[in-house]
Amino acid sequence: MKRKTIIRSIVLLVLVGISVWVWSRWDAWFGNPVEAPYVSSPIPSRILLTFGDSIGENRNVSWQCDSVLMPSHLELQDLEGTSIQTIPAKGETYESEGGKAAYYVARLRGLKSGHQYRYRVCTNEHYSDWYQFSVSTHPNHTEFLYVGDVQDSIGGIANQLLRQALRQHPHVEFLVFGGDLIQRPLDCYWAELFRNLDSIAPVLPILTITGNHEYKKGIICQLDPRFWLVHSFYQDSRVDNNQVFTVRYGNLQLFCLDSNREFWRLWQQRSWLERQLATCKAKWKIVVLHHPLHSIKSKTNNLIQRWMFDDLVRDYEVDIVLQGHEHAYTRLHVDTPTPIYTVSHCSPKNYNVKNDERFDCFGTGSRYYQKIQTHLDTLFLTAYDAVSGELYDSIPIMKQ
Repeated sequence: MKRKTIIRSIVLLVLVGISVWVWSRWDAWFGNPVEAPYVSSPIPSRILLTFGDSIGENRNVSWQCDSVLMPSHLELQDLEGTSIQTIPAKGETYESEGGKAAYYVARLRGLKSGHQYRYRVCTNEHYSDWYQFSVSTHPNHTEFLYVGDVQDSIGGIANQLLRQALRQHPHVEFLVFGGDLIQRPLDCYWAELFRNLDSIAPVLPILTITGNHEYKKGIICQLDPRFWLVHSFYQDSRVDNNQVFTVRYGNLQLFCLDSNREFWRLWQQRSWLERQLATCKAKWKIVVLHHPLHSIKSKTNNLIQRWMFDDLVRDYEVDIVLQGHEHAYTRLHVDTPTPIYTVSHCSPKNYNVKNDERFDCFGTGSRYYQKIQTHLDTLFLTAYDAVSGELYDSIPIMKQ
C-alpha cells in the first residue's frame, strides 16, 4: 500500500511539473498577438520587385492598394526603346482580424539581359512613381547579398544597415533573405518590413524564404497568406502547399525550401529538391532554408531537417547552404570541402549561444550578412559585420 502511494505521488509530481512547464511555454508555442486595426492605402504602396519564375531574366512586381479589387496594370518601358507596354495585373484580397487589403501582381516576361527598364503601377487610375531596374544575368559572373533573419522591431535600424551594405557593395544584382523578415504576421510588422526596404524593394529583386515568424503559431502552424501575396513567385511555384522555388540566374541556381513544416511536408520538399538538383545544369548550386542543418545550439537540434536534406546537398554537390533562425554567424564544412553551411542574421535579438569547435568560423553579439560572388571558376563567400561594415570572414571555392 505504501509503495503504491509513493508511485502515485511521483506520477502526480511529474504531471504537475509537465503542466507547469507547458503553461510557462504556452505563449511561446501557441500564442498569437492580437492584430491592431489597419486601413490599406488607397494609392499603390508596398511595391516589391522579385523574380518571376525559374528563368533569371523574368520578374514579378507586387503591390498593395485599398481593400477591394480595382482595375490595375503595370506600365513598362525598355530604356533602349520608346514604346511603353501595358501589362495587366491580377489581384486578390485578404482579410485578417485587423483589416482587409487588396494585393496585385504583374508578371514581366521576355525581358532582355543587359537592358534597363523603368515601370510604374496603377490601380483605379492611381499611379505610383516611376522605378528603374536592370537585368544583367552574366554567364560567368554573379553577385548578390544574403541576409539571415531581419525580424526587426518597430522603428528599428534594419533600413540603415541594408542601405549601408548596398553602398558598400554597389554592384550586387539581388538580395536573398533567410526567412523571418518580419517579427510576427501582423500588418504593423509588414509595414515595418517595407519601411526597411523602402527604396530598395522596387528596384532590386528580393528573394526570400519562409521562416517560423511568417507562420501563425498553433499545433499545426499556418502560413500568413500575405507572405505569398507579397512574394508573388510562390503563387506559381508552390508544391502541394510547400513554399518552394528555384531560379537559374547566370552561372548559379538557387533552391528555396520551406523548412518550418511538418514531417510529411518536408518529405514532399525532399522529393522536389532531388528532382531539381538531378536536372540542374548550373555551375554553382545554392540551397536556402531557414533552419540550420547543423545547429549552433546542439548536435541534435533540427534533426528532421537534417535527415531530410543533408544527404541530398552532399550527394548532388551543392556548394553553399544558406541558413538563418539561430541569431549568430557560422561557417562550417563537414568531411568534404563543400557544401559550406553558413548562418547569418541581421536582427536586434541576439541568442545566448557559445562557440563550438565544430565550426570553422563563429560570431555572436553583432549582426552579419554575406556577399556571394562568382567569377569564372571561383565562388567567393565573404561575411561582413553589418554594424561596422568590416570584413568578418572570407573563403573561396574553386571548381574546374
